[in-house]
Amino acid sequence: MTIQERDKNAVWHPFTQLKTAPLPISIVKGEGAYFYDDKGNRFIDAIASWWVNLHGHCHPYLTIKISEQLQTLEHTLFSGFTHEPAVKLAERLLGRLPDNQSKIFYSDNGSTAVEVALKMAFQYWSNQSISKTKVIAFENGYHGDTFGGMSVGARNAFNLPFSKLLFDVIHIPVPIHGQEKISLNSLNKALEQHDIASFIFEPLVQGAGGMVIYSPQVLDELIYNCRQKNVITIADEVMTGFGRTGKFFASDYLNEKPDIICMSKGLTGGVMPLGATACAQFIYDKFLSDDKLKTFYHGHSYTANPTACSAALASLDLFDNPDTFENINRITESHKRFFLKIKLHKALIDVRQLGTIIAFEIKTDEETNYLNSLAGNISDFFIARGIIIRPLGNVIYILPPYCISNNDLDYIYKTIEDFLNSL
Repeated sequence: MTIQERDKNAVWHPFTQLKTAPLPISIVKGEGAYFYDDKGNRFIDAIASWWVNLHGHCHPYLTIKISEQLQTLEHTLFSGFTHEPAVKLAERLLGRLPDNQSKIFYSDNGSTAVEVALKMAFQYWSNQSISKTKVIAFENGYHGDTFGGMSVGARNAFNLPFSKLLFDVIHIPVPIHGQEKISLNSLNKALEQHDIASFIFEPLVQGAGGMVIYSPQVLDELIYNCRQKNVITIADEVMTGFGRTGKFFASDYLNEKPDIICMSKGLTGGVMPLGATACAQFIYDKFLSDDKLKTFYHGHSYTANPTACSAALASLDLFDNPDTFENINRITESHKRFFLKIKLHKALIDVRQLGTIIAFEIKTDEETNYLNSLAGNISDFFIARGIIIRPLGNVIYILPPYCISNNDLDYIYKTIEDFLNSL
């Protein structure tokens, strides 16, 4: 029995209709920007394995640092205890985050980092006996698959079975080019209510919503308006953090800094699961009390896992090497050149690019969304040519590990052109 057959008998895969899905590809090795399957085929990982991998698969420095940590302390509970990797990582993250960030709370992944942020914001008000229970969020957003994350995300096929269980959220239009005033007016109208606890957003790029990009200037204005109304702002940097947008955090493009910032995915270089939520000092201060009911009663069994923290520290070490941002800039410039070449292609509605992210929205007879039937054709076309591209419906995007070569980028671009020309 093959591993794919064994998989079908025992495993339930995410985001997959298993009745109709083909058998999964069995990956046996990762190296740099490549995966290798059990038949010896090589694939370019053009989407960094769901946007997590930064420096390449099985990076030797990350492997060594994780191995060293495993020989001294693999895990410990974090309530009432601490350890060097967690403290050092918090210190180094705060050194990279905007200056208004003061404390780091660890969790397991992007969804839990968002869940922590929302609970921080709600309890911040509750601890002051102030009734603020509403959240403002962008339409078309994605913030994870926990109930809080689903609530503040778009109402769509992802969460339809749970729609009656989600809490109320005020969704406003995304401030894409030409719709900035509509978004601002919608926010300002929502802020007239006196029970708004927070405003959550994916800064500059909406990931799962189709790599939708908007300007830092309009986000600055949105955050400023929230601050004038004493509303907490939450930046979901799970996808946009750690160099993806061309700066270390997308929030680095902003003059108005968020009060809470969520991190995961690239946090460990894509090697191990880890989430972190940073907050400003004024939020943390409202949890300090002689009243135990004002404690933040949230945690995970693997909170601040030392091995995962060591992976994150090793990844930050690589960011201290100028080569990493030289590669980020190289990919950014390469994307810009291809953007200019392809943007007027007759098969495209739009091309969007920021930093190492570039996305291509393809014309179809259906709406642009995750369930667009073109997705299967796209996947098959690229897999047959040795490229892993997991489209967002009719949106193709490239978001590669930073070690990808220029030759591999050119091959991916050429394959995108071939696909568009085949339509």
